[in-house]
Amino acid sequence: MHHDDFITGVEDGLRLAKRIYFGNDRSVAAPRPVPHMDKTASKAMYPTSPMVYAVVSNPGIVDNPDMPSYQPHVHGRCNPPALIPLQMNGISFEVDCYLDKAFVTMSGSWRVHCVTGNASCSCRVAIPMGEEGSILGAEVEVPRKSYSTQLALISENEETEDVSIAEDGGLLKPHIFTLTVPQVDGGSNVSVKARWSQKIMYKDGEFILSVPYSFPEYVTPAGKKLPKKEKIELNINSGLSTEIMCTTSSHPLKERKREPGKLSFLYETNVLTWSSSDFVFKYHASTTTPFGHVLLQTPTTASIDQRDMFSLYLFAGPDKSTKVCRKEVVFVVDISESMKGNIMEVTKNTVGAALLKLDQDESFGIIAFNDQIHLFSSTLELATRESICNAIEWIGMNFVASGGTNISSALEQALVMFSETRTSTPMVYFITDGAVEDERKICYTIQNQFQNKGQEVCPRINTFGIGSFCNHYFLRMLAIISNGQYHASYDTDSIEGAMQTWFTKASSIMLKKIVIDGLDGLNDLEIYPSTIPDLCSERALIVCGRYKGDFPNTLKLRAIRADMTNFTIDIDVQQANDIPLIKIIAKQQIDSYTTQAWFSQDKELEDKVAKISLETGTVSEYTHMVLLKTAPQAIASKSGKKKGKKGSNSQKTESLITEQIKVLDNLGLGFGNVIATIENILPGFGPRPPTQAEKLARVTGNCCLDMFGRCCCMSCLQACSKINNQCSVVLTQVCGFVTCFGCCQCWE
Repeated sequence: MHHDDFITGVEDGLRLAKRIYFGNDRSVAAPRPVPHMDKTASKAMYPTSPMVYAVVSNPGIVDNPDMPSYQPHVHGRCNPPALIPLQMNGISFEVDCYLDKAFVTMSGSWRVHCVTGNASCSCRVAIPMGEEGSILGAEVEVPRKSYSTQLALISENEETEDVSIAEDGGLLKPHIFTLTVPQVDGGSNVSVKARWSQKIMYKDGEFILSVPYSFPEYVTPAGKKLPKKEKIELNINSGLSTEIMCTTSSHPLKERKREPGKLSFLYETNVLTWSSSDFVFKYHASTTTPFGHVLLQTPTTASIDQRDMFSLYLFAGPDKSTKVCRKEVVFVVDISESMKGNIMEVTKNTVGAALLKLDQDESFGIIAFNDQIHLFSSTLELATRESICNAIEWIGMNFVASGGTNISSALEQALVMFSETRTSTPMVYFITDGAVEDERKICYTIQNQFQNKGQEVCPRINTFGIGSFCNHYFLRMLAIISNGQYHASYDTDSIEGAMQTWFTKASSIMLKKIVIDGLDGLNDLEIYPSTIPDLCSERALIVCGRYKGDFPNTLKLRAIRADMTNFTIDIDVQQANDIPLIKIIAKQQIDSYTTQAWFSQDKELEDKVAKISLETGTVSEYTHMVLLKTAPQAIASKSGKKKGKKGSNSQKTESLITEQIKVLDNLGLGFGNVIATIENILPGFGPRPPTQAEKLARVTGNCCLDMFGRCCCMSCLQACSKINNQCSVVLTQVCGFVTCFGCCQCWE
């Protein structure tokens, strides 16, 4: 289901829900449809908490299953199907936090309160996830049936075929996972269990956990006397030996356990209405200086990689007076036609805001590119008030979306603009929404250039990708090669916030040129990312890896501070006995391997990614998610003794049978879409919409019955009634040819 179809479906569902009669109990008001749908109202249709919707194509089945009422007959069907939010019976969360990652397990129960008891409908589950969320699995139970997800390898045939449709499930938005189960009877209860991982943010010395937990009022069941229980279990294992302290909490928590580096809380209460705010918990370590640890773990015997694991992490600490590195920056911004509209306006405003945050002793340049390159200045300008005002005015005049996408020339121009002096840190801020054919060549060229000049004098290329049509692995590779920061907004609604976060993170470097001493004696050592990033005040430094041999008891980390003085810190090493390290590092390992596999076109590395994905339950580009159905099936069993008669006594028994029924829409990002970039299609999340030629090709690829089923709609008939005689003759001949061609293909 497309984004617009989902919004339309929920709007129609809220209107249909007004048909449901609850008797004299009006404790739950009928949901109010939004009168005039603007962008803000559209966003309100997306779930901000776990939700289940009844998928209704025939509005005639909408009624209270317990109390049928007279309903006026409804003509026609809902297209797209209406999505009626189901009423929720109970909700429970279990959140386990390790280092910078949280693993969330949600259990909830909903009732199909809106479909008459003698009818059934599909139910669509929607699970919004927190920051950088990644689905790990889901199970749904309905009477006499259960459904579960599982990762599976993508076969070579499936890579070229359309094996799934969005309505079956997948990512509605990058942070919203959906799943549709068929044939649920009216009045039934639907139990859902879902698991996902998400990022714990770090800012100003504080860890910030935010879990979607804001339920709309219309999911509250009708009836004041029904108990409604909310429950959240929160367990924190920071991996530190120092004390950690709670700062703030959005919900009243009861402390259950406190140990050095660990906290455990419980929130459990009966409520009249469900929570209307997300669950937010903030905590910090009791230290004022940069702090960190190295955690070690041995894999299980079943693991595909028998090398030991380690994870080194370093946090900047809460000291806000610490200086950040002085910068020389060049903004390289895509202004191709696909950036038009709100995307370009947001980009203008965000780049302008980033310019205003530069110190007066820092310098900057701006390059806008499409088919051509547009320079604000041929050399870098000091960030004076006057030059920034001129730059913002120039952006307003020159950031006009038009033309194609020439990435290579723009980056080449940016790299020659920096001065040879190195009293400041050179940086490129590169923003694009497109993919181009020469991406590997660009990476090879920059990699060779950096190797010849030396990493110290080359600028960091910070990359930001917009939407799903750009190649995010190309952008990751550029950042890895240059020791820059990669970030993205896969969804156009979140561009501004994501871009601001990226600018802040990339410009808040506290330690650079980081070197880790003590790893030389290890065998078969592998580190990801392959280049050690800078330490930023807005983000932890996380370096993971695999190795063989004896790991040292301490590591020494050396770096350069913002004031160009040397920095060293000894980092303790400890065994991660009660931390699932393999699950924590899985996403980082998969992203690193996938980036390298794309760059080197290494098939063996792709296979390795797929195996890690299956082992850890973490989605990847080389696996997909399938839906399994488990239901009782009658089987005949023979019993009894023969007594002079042919045959024997038989009785039927039931056995649970599990079968794969669906392949869900791809959960990966993909590797960009060059065709969509050439055609300047506006960026979005999901597959490229078909062109007119492709739509026609799809029609001609089917038989005549299918063609008439697609084309003979009311709007088409109305259009045909207005054409002249000559046009009608030509159209008839074309349709006849297309129909015959389709029939020939069908006959073959």
